[in-house]
Amino acid sequence: MSMKLFVTGIGTDVGKTIVSAILTEALEADYWKPIQAGELVTGDSHTISNLISNSKTTIHPNAYALQTPMSPHAAAAIDGVTIDLRRIKTPKTKNNLVIEGAGGLLVPLNDTETILDLIQPDYKVIVVSRHYLGSINHTLMTIQLLQQKGFDIAVIFNGEENKTSEGVIEKMTGVSVLGRIDDEPYFDKNVILEYAAVFKDKL
Repeated sequence: MSMKLFVTGIGTDVGKTIVSAILTEALEADYWKPIQAGELVTGDSHTISNLISNSKTTIHPNAYALQTPMSPHAAAAIDGVTIDLRRIKTPKTKNNLVIEGAGGLLVPLNDTETILDLIQPDYKVIVVSRHYLGSINHTLMTIQLLQQKGFDIAVIFNGEENKTSEGVIEKMTGVSVLGRIDDEPYFDKNVILEYAAVFKDKL
């Protein structure tokens, strides 16, 4: 049975794309970013294709490719479109699929729906958490929202270790922690391969 992993973050710039690349490589999965806002030539799909080594991955086209690097609802308004969830259909594939969200769970897509509404019941959700002042609150809120909806959740910590914060997040939520990605000087295919080997058994 193929897996569908939805990668979300506790905010923006916490490392969702790097985590998505590692998971895509670990599972030799397909990759899909439903909504890309801005950086259409050098966006996340492009980053993924530059970071993975396997030949099995198919990178599926964005359902919405918006011109401006803003919240999707605002970027869509500038492009004169309204994001319609009915147009965002999970790509058909027999392979595992890694799906990357945009920003955090409550990033608006239109006047009534958010990224959270993209997550289907059969997706497993991977929450990427990174330490900064206020990140415990953001992590707990993200996990609580997902738990209320009944999703299967795991956490990956990205960046410098903070045992106190990580310990309290684990105790208060009971979610499984898949592991950590260190602050590497750079990420290239080799670094992604090394992490993919580490995470492969945990998925």
